Amino acid sequence: MAARLHVRGGPDISKKMRDKVNRTAAVTARAARLFFALALILSLAAAACHTNTNQARRYHLKGTVVQVDKPQQHLVINHEEIRGFMGAMTMPYPVADARTLDQVNVGDEITADVVVGQGEIRLENVVVVKKSEGKTSPGAELQRSGQQSPVPEFTLVNQDGKRISLGQYRGKSVLLTFIYTRCPLPDYCPLMTHNFSVIEKALTKWPDLYAKTHLLSISFDSQYDTPPVLRKYARAFVADRGPHTFDHWEFATIPAAEKSAVMKFFDVFVAEEQGQITHSMSTAIISPDGQIYKGYSGNDWKPTDVLLDLRSSAGEPSENVTIQSKSLK
Repeated sequence: MAARLHVRGGPDISKKMRDKVNRTAAVTARAARLFFALALILSLAAAACHTNTNQARRYHLKGTVVQVDKPQQHLVINHEEIRGFMGAMTMPYPVADARTLDQVNVGDEITADVVVGQGEIRLENVVVVKKSEGKTSPGAELQRSGQQSPVPEFTLVNQDGKRISLGQYRGKSVLLTFIYTRCPLPDYCPLMTHNFSVIEKALTKWPDLYAKTHLLSISFDSQYDTPPVLRKYARAFVADRGPHTFDHWEFATIPAAEKSAVMKFFDVFVAEEQGQITHSMSTAIISPDGQIYKGYSGNDWKPTDVLLDLRSSAGEPSENVTIQSKSLK
């Protein structure tokens, strides 16, 4: 079971400090991607500081940069065992000096000091020991409007156990996002599913637009999220319309053979270690001609904004949209 986003430090961390850290983590999760892993780090930091509350501890890190997150001032690093601190894994780390983020790229091999204080952690003295081959960050926005990219004919398996292809939705605007049903963090997968339910409900008010669109929630946890699990999960969000319940909003999983290609194309970072899934977030609109119309790389997008983009991608007029969209808030 994945760790929940709460810091439960030792006796040296006061309730006030724990509350402060938890509130901070909850807020930043709205724009971050991997913060349940950060909460684990903070818990470890608390434990490391239990023996000495007045002096920060330093640990040597060696690893490869997986993601550069400038808005949150973090580096996600796939690192070797940090002796005396934690085992080898992929984790996000706050960076003490924001200028460091301009000096590293995804794929760079680095060394750094992990500085652990009371309830806080940061990277210092980041040194690139081997440059990457110029790969792009998994957190980068897919495509902005006007910069279209064709979507490959990926095959998925939906909640009914049927194979579906993204190509079968040609002629419609498809809004898709990536989730997994066991996600324990309210501001991650559950928020994406909630936002989709809001959009789905709004679309029913516009029959013409409803007929021109399709929603798709895709799980990258295919081993657990089987069709029956997806169907049960979806029932809590999709209005029951008998045999037509999933005609407009489907839930699907990615076959193992397709997973790597799908994750790479839609810029989703997924790592599973010791039963915990660390992942980035990606939502996208595919235009009726099968192109990426627009992508959203975080979880801070609003249903009202995406709904406007969805209307635009489908070629629907936008008059009175602002007034009608107030009902979504």
